Amino acid sequence: MTSETITADAAGTWELGDLPVRRVGLGAMRLTGSAAFHHGTPSDRERSIAVLRKAIELGVTHIDTAAFYFSATRSANELINTALAPYPDDLVIATKVGPFRGYDGEWGTSARPDQLRGHVEENLRQLGRDHLDVVYLRRMRQDSIAEHFGALAELRQAGLIRHLGISAVEPRHLAEAQAIAPVVCVQNRYALDRPDSEADELLRLCGEQGIAFVPFYAVAGDAGEGGATAAHDDEVRAVARAHGVSPAQVRIAWTLHQGPHVLAIPGTGNPGHLIENVAAGAVRLTGDEPARLNAAREQAG
Repeated sequence: MTSETITADAAGTWELGDLPVRRVGLGAMRLTGSAAFHHGTPSDRERSIAVLRKAIELGVTHIDTAAFYFSATRSANELINTALAPYPDDLVIATKVGPFRGYDGEWGTSARPDQLRGHVEENLRQLGRDHLDVVYLRRMRQDSIAEHFGALAELRQAGLIRHLGISAVEPRHLAEAQAIAPVVCVQNRYALDRPDSEADELLRLCGEQGIAFVPFYAVAGDAGEGGATAAHDDEVRAVARAHGVSPAQVRIAWTLHQGPHVLAIPGTGNPGHLIENVAAGAVRLTGDEPARLNAAREQAG
């Protein structure tokens, strides 16, 4: 079996509330350019559309996006709408609200609770939907998320949102949100080369409560917005050689190994990388490989 023939089925599934998704999905941020947001150069539109359609062919049923994912000439939501509407029945599109970027690409003041409806409606308009499958509240350094999350809970009750998630949070925020409305997913930065005790605690809490944990920058690592890291630890490279895969695929496999509730959303605008990312769902860490990679992670701290 080659990477080209491996589909997202290989990674297994998880349910976001009542919505089943395959555990390897697609992050839409890199569809818009060579680097995130207004960095880098805008992507080739037809190539990005081809990536999205190939993802569906490979069985991807989970796409992560946001209205603030845009470059000088590309919008992730517009690309998704153009490529995939009318949407497959099993496709789950998750988006994020809270942060705000102006038309010039510069970051503005994050939304007040009373402005979140406008953020939700902008995603609805761009995606051509009458409701959003999953909406994350992306915390922007506020101490409490109760008022913002409560505003989204009201939009859920109004039928504009099906399920809610939270992002860039601390463990205490999960309990705060759960007291208001059900949380089906938590999205935080989490990567093999970035030890983070709070993220580890969130991963554990999510597993205990049946909530999906969705790391971002799992492949990018310290490179973050710049894209996939090239600074792979020796152990990552050794495991990659043993399996005949790339270091990036090992990073995805390690991410999925953290628990059945963990979802991977590697982002790419490259068709070849998409195929490799999906194929990483078939990589199974064996023997002492998880322990070796975890030890390397601790040393990175």
